[in-house]
Amino acid sequence: MTLGSKDEPWILSTAPGTSQYTMYRDASTTPPSLVCQVGSTKLSYDARAIEDLHAWLTEQGDWVPLGAADEKKVPAEGSVEAWGRSESNPLGGWYGLRNGYRGRFGIYLPPLLEALGLAELTHDPRNNSMRAL
Repeated sequence: MTLGSKDEPWILSTAPGTSQYTMYRDASTTPPSLVCQVGSTKLSYDARAIEDLHAWLTEQGDWVPLGAADEKKVPAEGSVEAWGRSESNPLGGWYGLRNGYRGRFGIYLPPLLEALGLAELTHDPRNNSMRAL
């Protein structure tokens, strides 16, 4: 088994450490996806998000707010969440793949990048940030 597979998912916690969830890479989908299971809710993101987000954070060169928001809410400008749905990102829009559940990019992707050693996060009760390593 491989860590990050459906049989051995990453076990992650949100930046404040208040919620635990799992995530795994599914190469059988088109495009390959990251499946995020939060309780009974399943979200999915384009797997390119890992490399693309790391590259964007590296370009920023400093701490970036997570700005997590649900799909129907407007994220804070300049945040990870805003970038994850921006027309100026490499996909030209949403990394979230499941309509109605495309948001929350800034909640669930940053802890994965931290677990992979690509970024570091603050772990405050609110208003967390991240930066590339």
